[in-house]
Formats: sequence, structure tokens, C-alpha cells
Amino acid sequence: MNPVKKWIIAIRAPFFTGIIMPILIGATLAFYETGEFHWGLFFITLLGGIFAHAGANLANDYYDHKTGDDEANKNFTPFSGGSRVIQNKLVSPTGVLTAALFFYGLALGAGIYLTTQTPGYWVLILAVAGFIGGYFYTAGKFAFSYNGFGELMILINFGILPVMGAYYVQTGYFSLSSFLASFPIGFLITAILYINEYPDYDADKSVGKNHLVVAWGRKKAAAGYYFLIFGNYALLIVAVATGYLTPFALLALLTFPLALKTVKHFARNMEKVPDIVPAQARTIQIHALVGLLISIGCITGALLKG
Repeated sequence: MNPVKKWIIAIRAPFFTGIIMPILIGATLAFYETGEFHWGLFFITLLGGIFAHAGANLANDYYDHKTGDDEANKNFTPFSGGSRVIQNKLVSPTGVLTAALFFYGLALGAGIYLTTQTPGYWVLILAVAGFIGGYFYTAGKFAFSYNGFGELMILINFGILPVMGAYYVQTGYFSLSSFLASFPIGFLITAILYINEYPDYDADKSVGKNHLVVAWGRKKAAAGYYFLIFGNYALLIVAVATGYLTPFALLALLTFPLALKTVKHFARNMEKVPDIVPAQARTIQIHALVGLLISIGCITGALLKG
């Protein structure tokens, strides 16, 4: 296989929307509130986030291999069960771990640069917090995903931290608006993880990966998926109604019919592989579209204010 293609598969590049969207929201929210946008800082933030996401994906693959989770997974899909580069002998386990540390090093470099361009050490603190949440998601005896904290770590690492971090890089301060704006997109990235835990259920349970779907069982856990999908819209409306987000962010409500379709498909097929795959794909689409539409709303609001 072409080495470039091999590593694109290994880092799961098509799923980088998971980190791109919250960074986009944080940066465009700052533009809406201040009327200023620092392109150079934005691109460094984006690169740093992508590097960290790649590192987390690789580390996750390595440690899920070490526990035997991915080897035990016979129900993997295009969206769950890891990249499979180790299982398909495309990259050695050592190569995957080395690449994870390499990408984390690049992310650290971006974080150090941004720290020199912003007040205090907050960017570096957020970067370290992100590393802890991402690397120890599957690494170590007390790995978050094996001890019931995986979903929370995803919400923090791909919702709260990148939205507030991107906002801080643009403005030099934190705000309640950036905190509240992080939850709709944070709920949706958690919903992606959550639905992906369904095909992985048997393998995860066999190795003691006690995420919420394993802990509650597939049927009872379904309420969590509904809560995340619909909670995203509720929190978006609350943020707008309280004046912390521009009303134009409600453009994201255009995705609600797709969400209804996805939830119905999930409800019918939650215990079936590969029938659940379309719901997995649509959950990713909802996340990307909501992130894009909230960002467009912020840009629109900023331009009309100007």
C-alpha cells in the first residue's frame, strides 16, 4: 500500500472534523464578539488540534491493541473498531506508538508557540489537559475509557477545551459564551463516540472496557444517545435565548430532520451490525453540519453587526 495512504488510514484523517469544528466555533464566536480575526493564530490552533487528534487516534489504536480489544472486535465498521492498521499488519505496534508521540510533539510545539503569542500560560495548560485526556483515554491502569469516564473525556477534549481554547487564542481571555457554545458540539462528538460503542460492545465488554453502553447494556444505554442528540439542540437554543450566541447560530436547527431520521434508524438497529452503520455515518454528518452552521451563524452575525 502507498505509504501516504497507509498513514492517512492510521491517523484516521477523514474524522478530523471532530476537532476542526469546535476550533472553528471558538474562533468564529470570538470574531462575532470582537470583530477581529487573527488568521495566523487560527491556522496554528487548527494545526495543533489536528496533530493532537492524530496523536490520540494512534495512541488509542496502540493501547486497544495491547489490551486485545481491537483483536477481539469482530464487528468493526468503517466508523468504529479502530483504524485496523495493526491488525492488518500495515504498521507495527511500535510504529503506531512512535507516530502517536511524534504527533503529540508537533501539537506541543504549536501549543508553545501560541503560548508566546497569548497572555499567561493558559494555552499550554489547555494543551497539557488535552494530552492527558487523549493519551490516557485508553492508556494505563486507570484509562478513562475503561473506567466509565470515556464519554466525559470526549466531551471535554473535543468540546469544551477546543472551543474555549480557540476563543482564548483569538481574544486573550475566556468567556462564559465560549463555555456555553462548547456544549452543543461537545454533545455531538460524544454522540459519535457513543453510537460507535454499540458495534464495539462485545469486544469492549470482553476486555473490561466499561464505558456507559457496556455498563448499562445496549437497550438501557440508548437513552444516552437520545439525550446527546436532542440535548445539543436544547443547549443551542438556551445559549441563543440567553444572549450568549448570535440568533444566526440557530441555522444549525436545519439539521433537526436529519437528527430525527438518524435517531429512528438507531432505535431500530442498535443491536445489528452492519445495519447500524448508516446511523453512525449520519451522526458524524450532524456533528459536522451543526459545527459548520453555528460557525456560519457567528460569521453572519459579525458581518451584520459591522
